[in-house]
Amino acid sequence: MNDNIATWFELPVSDMPRAKTFYQKVLQAEFKDEEMSGMQMAIFSAEPGAVSGMLVLGETYQPSQTGAVVYFNGGEDLAAPLERALQHGGSVVVPKTPIHDGECGYFALILDSEGNRVGLYSQA
Repeated sequence: MNDNIATWFELPVSDMPRAKTFYQKVLQAEFKDEEMSGMQMAIFSAEPGAVSGMLVLGETYQPSQTGAVVYFNGGEDLAAPLERALQHGGSVVVPKTPIHDGECGYFALILDSEGNRVGLYSQA
């Protein structure tokens, strides 16, 4: 058991191939595909003990621009993933923004290819 307060997230999708391509291109994500109880799932690869999650296509899952926001690691600088998001069907809701004048890093909010509002975070 790890000490992370968050342990898992699920992002609803309406088109699994499109969503997987978006996250593969924007974040260089890798996935393990699963199916369970009539739901298609694409589980984000992660190191053991790390917080992870999945893309999920199922009857009760609907993409949303409201509610909780999952923040993804944006790498060294958010400029690159923000540009890739625009190139692959996403849009920028909040551009790269410093947190406490950059002392605590930077964040941005995007809409993914499915219409989910998600965040990106980087130290620079």
